[in-house]
Amino acid sequence: MSTDIKTKSFSEVIKGETPVLVDFYADWCAPCRMMPPILKELKQRMGDDLNIIKIDTEKNPDVAIRYQVRGIPNLILFKNGQVLWQQAGVVPAAQLESVIRQKLSEHE
Repeated sequence: MSTDIKTKSFSEVIKGETPVLVDFYADWCAPCRMMPPILKELKQRMGDDLNIIKIDTEKNPDVAIRYQVRGIPNLILFKNGQVLWQQAGVVPAAQLESVIRQKLSEHE
């Protein structure tokens, strides 16, 4: 489901043509544990139209600080290195798909 961050730098991954949804999380965060099945469903809905990666804020604090991640889970949608949308909290898959498709159509 997720792109291997070790083979590509974060900045390389988010600069791609394919939109990337980044899930910022921490292992101790209970709401964060609700996101994997939601993201799996979202991936099934959107297929190759969207890459999904997870970033552990404990292991990557610099990335979290750069994108002003203050609450987790925190979702950020990138395309061509630009932030198209950001929201903290658990978001259902259907709502996520709707928001993502809307944001992508606004930035075509």
